Amino acid sequence: MLSAKSLFQEILDDDESFRLFCSIAASGESQGGWENGRIAALVPESERALAPKVARHGADEDKHGRIFHALMKKRGLQPVPVPDEADYTMLLERHGIGLAHEQLRRDEPLTVQDIVTYLAHSRVTEQRASEQMELLRKHFADHPDIGRAVKMISNDEDNHLAYCHEELLRFAYAGHGRTIQRVLRECALAEIAVYRDVSLAVMDHMGRILGWPKAKSAVLAAGIHAVYAYERAGGWRRMVSLKMPQRRDALGGPATTSVEFA
Repeated sequence: MLSAKSLFQEILDDDESFRLFCSIAASGESQGGWENGRIAALVPESERALAPKVARHGADEDKHGRIFHALMKKRGLQPVPVPDEADYTMLLERHGIGLAHEQLRRDEPLTVQDIVTYLAHSRVTEQRASEQMELLRKHFADHPDIGRAVKMISNDEDNHLAYCHEELLRFAYAGHGRTIQRVLRECALAEIAVYRDVSLAVMDHMGRILGWPKAKSAVLAAGIHAVYAYERAGGWRRMVSLKMPQRRDALGGPATTSVEFA
């Protein structure tokens, strides 16, 4: 019987599929680390108090990338190139979501509007990350090889999501509410389409590696399309709501950057 646990267990048990999974995850996390690092450096003077939190967000993402590399190294595996069609962060940028890399490479201070856009994009993508890691945590928190990594990353993603809620609410109270809701909606509708396309691409690659029969691949593809239909019909709204989190000042402390999984 197909389930999220059995599917990931199959990917985990095979070196080639596990290597692809970790390579995709490491690439996305490392890219997020770079983006947040650049944003922290370019925060406008009026929002300099936010810079350490953005920097910690970036440090966490860098740490996650190193964790996935360490998990591969532990099994004697080397990363593989990420297929373009499975590159979540690159595809989001191509859809105009978040701040363009061209802008981040310049040494020009960002505007408050840019920071609002960054936070709205992060609120949407961190919702996805938090949910995915919660699913892995549910099934693999006690796994001898990946359990500790899953719990660490899951906790960080929950912190990132809490931080986005709190900071966006701060900006909403300062008069940016309409802009925030508009950008959140645009980001969410674009993200669910990108997530569908990336999921289909990843499952296609996994199917070839693991030798799945056409019937199994068809069932998985149908499931991905069903998730998209649910999200397009209204499930996307969970990505745009804002509420004050229980975890206040979630990124207010120093980052934990040490990684020892190899």
